[in-house]
Amino acid sequence: MSIQLKSARVERWPVAGSFVISRGAKTHVDVVVAEVGGAEGAIGRGEGTPVYYLGEDAAGCRDQLLRVAPHIADMGAAEARAAVQEIMAPGAARNALDCALWDLEARQRGLRLWQLAGCDGAPTSRVTAFTISLGSPGAMAEKAATAEADGFRLLKIKLTGEDDRLRVAAVRKGAPEARLIVDANESWGEIDILSEAEALADLGVEMIEQPVPVGADALLDPIYAPIPFVADESCQTVADVARIGAFYDGVNIKLDKAGGLTEALRIADAADAAGLSIMVGCMLCTSLAIGPAFVLAQRARWVDLDGPALLARDREGGFEFREGRVGF
Repeated sequence: MSIQLKSARVERWPVAGSFVISRGAKTHVDVVVAEVGGAEGAIGRGEGTPVYYLGEDAAGCRDQLLRVAPHIADMGAAEARAAVQEIMAPGAARNALDCALWDLEARQRGLRLWQLAGCDGAPTSRVTAFTISLGSPGAMAEKAATAEADGFRLLKIKLTGEDDRLRVAAVRKGAPEARLIVDANESWGEIDILSEAEALADLGVEMIEQPVPVGADALLDPIYAPIPFVADESCQTVADVARIGAFYDGVNIKLDKAGGLTEALRIADAADAAGLSIMVGCMLCTSLAIGPAFVLAQRARWVDLDGPALLARDREGGFEFREGRVGF
């Protein structure tokens, strides 16, 4: 049963306002979409968002899809999915194609994605974090207040390593009832990590994501913080789990950096075996990208699948965000 790449295209989606992290601001996101078809007419779709710290861009990801298409043309969906794990590097292009092949195989076999992935039951709505992007403490407090008023009960605060306590305190004041997690984005390499973690714990923060730069994870080795550290950039594929397990309490699995649902499931299995908590996150994206991640999110302690909620608009028929939960 042959596979045909029906479409490989770049799409641009506007962000609601702007999305600011320590590396800069975004007013739109460019995603790459793969559509694959089989001989019987079924179509599978997948979406990937280029991973900026890997040097990816949407046009380059599209070109990767076009180059790999001839290599899987004579394969079935399952065989092609196995092949792309070997012939493509992890990243947004492989994510888009891998998820498209999962979607195609599920349709061909008359299954839902969660059934094909071996889940015990149908996915249910999950509490998702809503990201408070970087700004002045006052601006972040206002965004937090709005998010809490909109029903979000878990807020993820972007930090820079400068004035972090002021920002978190402001968000706590703006959203006094919300649960808080923070993303340090590798910015704590030169500060007193334990002191910072203790101060944020006192403000009610329950988890710190990627406090130190990639490659500097051993800085966390002697630290017994009151709240868990979760690896993001430091854990991209299953091969990273054993290496970072001594320094972190959990891993943030994102399909774009993993290169698809296939590798993401492997990471989750390895994290479970290592006793690490699972977080499932996303890049800025539409609901097409959230579908496979939502299946994996059923296994997660923390869910951060707010990508579509940060856009000015989403795909028709996308996920709903109600009372701080993401679901159908």
